[in-house]
Amino acid sequence: MNEPTSQHPMPAGAAGVALRTDIVVIGAGQAGLSAAYHLKKQGVPPGKGFVVLDANPFPGGAWQHRWPTLTLSTVNRVHDLPGMRFTETTGEALSSVQARLAVPEYFAEYEKRFGLPVYRPVRVLQVTDRADHRLQVQTDQGPVSTRGIINATGTWNTPFIPDVPGRERFLGRQLHTQDYQNPHDFLGQHVLIVGGGISALQLLDEISQVTETTWVTRREPEFRKGPFDDEAGRAAVSLVEARVRAGLEPESVVSVTGLMWTPQVEAMQQRGVLSRLPMFQHITEKGVVWEDGRSLHVDVILWCTGFRSSLSHLSPVNLREDTGGITLTGRLATQVARDPRIHLVGHGPSASTIGANRAGRAAVQELCAFLGIT
Repeated sequence: MNEPTSQHPMPAGAAGVALRTDIVVIGAGQAGLSAAYHLKKQGVPPGKGFVVLDANPFPGGAWQHRWPTLTLSTVNRVHDLPGMRFTETTGEALSSVQARLAVPEYFAEYEKRFGLPVYRPVRVLQVTDRADHRLQVQTDQGPVSTRGIINATGTWNTPFIPDVPGRERFLGRQLHTQDYQNPHDFLGQHVLIVGGGISALQLLDEISQVTETTWVTRREPEFRKGPFDDEAGRAAVSLVEARVRAGLEPESVVSVTGLMWTPQVEAMQQRGVLSRLPMFQHITEKGVVWEDGRSLHVDVILWCTGFRSSLSHLSPVNLREDTGGITLTGRLATQVARDPRIHLVGHGPSASTIGANRAGRAAVQELCAFLGIT
């Protein structure tokens, strides 16, 4: 598979004059491409009607930055984008292919097939209100004036590391999931893996096969045995959705679904690497210390502690409530209550790939109706 290489810089406007469009989609991952597809399907013209701004150098969203050992056989299912099957670019039996190559190739072909106006690399710096009731999207390539925004910036650029006392004192290596590349980078070292999500399990599995590991989680991991059917999925998403509708920060879907008990996890248990320890109290120069005084010398701390929504560019338009979250309304909880001109997709209940598809469609329908675009 060849790595996509298409780059489309944003067209230059007249000096001091913002480019004008009706809708700006920020981000060209699963949610952003789904929204762009539905905008075009609804008859909104590319360019004057809508544009997609993507900070990444190539198609693929966050997938292009994933670690090389993440393959199509180990990744969570990649759901088809609307109108085009994933297997049209990957084939049916390429489970050993790197996800960071296969998904970007699929996204690149998708953009090309449907003629989506994706400009990259274009980094959005901030969004502000204009005196003429439009929104100003300031980018590193110049300003864009728009009537509405579908924000699909995801979480990859906002890694979260908890503020544990002593973290700055540690003399070994500290990495986040975002920095991980290969288990062999840690040969001969004791790696402390912190986190109870899917990525933590995947990296624990890989690293523990080549070197010594210790697993730490804040809560006791909950494993779910048996199939995870549509009803269970809807129930999990509804819990996350209830939070954003109440103006609270969203929790991850996996925090309410639990971890799937897979043959991979069974093998990890047999190897004895699932014996987790509770969260430590503080960090020293050479390791970590628990509340009861126990200590552990480690060479590496790998923070698999998740990500936060990348929304800092929206701070000037004051979307957050006193609760710290952003209240979302609409059919699939994508419309910002404080500013209906803005929708968040791939956020909260729509953070999964299938959720992002549905949210893209709902956001387009509701935003076009609000703006009077038929």
